[in-house]
Amino acid sequence: MSKLLIVGISDYKLSRHPNVIVTYALGSCVGICLYDNQTKIGGLSHIMLPNSNMFPKTDNINRKKFADTAIQDLVKDLVAMGANRFRLVAKIAGGAQMFQMQQGSQIGNIGHRNISSVKKTLQALRIPIVAEDVGSNFGRTVYFSLDTGTMRVQSLNRNVCEF
Repeated sequence: MSKLLIVGISDYKLSRHPNVIVTYALGSCVGICLYDNQTKIGGLSHIMLPNSNMFPKTDNINRKKFADTAIQDLVKDLVAMGANRFRLVAKIAGGAQMFQMQQGSQIGNIGHRNISSVKKTLQALRIPIVAEDVGSNFGRTVYFSLDTGTMRVQSLNRNVCEF
């Protein structure tokens, strides 16, 4: 019997089949699903901000909040659980612009900056992005099935997408 694991903002969860991992209400945040198809081990991270160097370095920083640190830590934890680092693939969703802002606003383009940072971090780690549903101006909920590696994206008044 599978369990439903819930990921909050600035957090991640990892598990193995037959479990499902879900994160709700991705707005400008980005959900990153990483998966090893052979071991059926995967994880889902809900990042809030693009880069940890935006803030002073302290011992109590929440590394799961930032794309650059959360993805690195999730990969390390997946490998410790038995996933093969070189078989990991990524699927991403979110990074919307939820509110109209003044032209050039740093807050208004946080979704785009999150997407860019996620892609840059995954590229540096040589993890291919095999599916994405990013940008636009609507929120998303992501369900990640560890049986199949399928990412299901649901949005209000929109068709459900499966990747």
